[in-house]
Amino acid sequence: MAKKILFLCLILALSILIYFSSWEAKKQRSSWSALEAEIKRELNGFNGQAGIIVKDLKRGREILINQGELFPSASLVKIPIMAACFYAAQEGKIKLDETVQLKPSHKSSGSGILKNMPVGARFTIERLIEIMICESDNTATNILIERLGFDYLNSCFKNLGLRDTNITRKMMDFKSRKEGRENFTTVSDSVFLLERIYNEKLIRRTYSRACLEFLKKQKIRDRIPAKLPQYLVVAHKTGLEYGVCHDVGIVFTPRGDFLIGVLTSHTHKTAKLAKAFIAEVAFLAYNYYQSF
Repeated sequence: MAKKILFLCLILALSILIYFSSWEAKKQRSSWSALEAEIKRELNGFNGQAGIIVKDLKRGREILINQGELFPSASLVKIPIMAACFYAAQEGKIKLDETVQLKPSHKSSGSGILKNMPVGARFTIERLIEIMICESDNTATNILIERLGFDYLNSCFKNLGLRDTNITRKMMDFKSRKEGRENFTTVSDSVFLLERIYNEKLIRRTYSRACLEFLKKQKIRDRIPAKLPQYLVVAHKTGLEYGVCHDVGIVFTPRGDFLIGVLTSHTHKTAKLAKAFIAEVAFLAYNYYQSF
């Protein structure tokens, strides 16, 4: 009799566990659908175009909006350039510890710290990659572009699995831009590359970890992290030029990590509204994890 009662208790406990697990899964699916609806409402009120992906890295759920639409990449191109540098190191084309001397011709306007450094200063390739990502440094980026070359970079982007990402001009080269040469990408490519880094499948594990650490040090925090709790770790990269404003990243939360990419083109004169839009989409995604 005691064994029978014990058996029945185990069956009851298992049934309760299954019921609550099913209920929790249903609640999460409902919350995810509500999140997608909220993001689409935000997009309807945005004065511009946007490509958006939000992906739950634990459960694999995705929200995909205009994921294949091409946008001028602005500084988002610095992520695949970073990946290409490590790819080149793997192939022996460059060495991460080799040094480059800063020349007057290297210096570029826009974001970054190298433009204010004295000519003749020396930096390793790895340090240039770090500055390119953490400071969004245009001078560091152009040095790396010059070192690898456009043909190699474009070939490398394809080898890395990027379908619609290219590079045809250096940073801040607006003359080439006016002549029709532009760097393009999609939110799909950007998030794909970040997911490879997150899963430590970018070339080799050590390179993936290095990329992730650089992205975690990103100092521009006026988009994805703007409305999130300050204690959260966000590995991300922004992009900003006239008419475009982007941010793609990985948000690490106690209840699950998620990928988010928001690429925008807009007609208003400043990027202020675009930055606020990106911040709001990230905040809505974060709130999903607080619902269970």
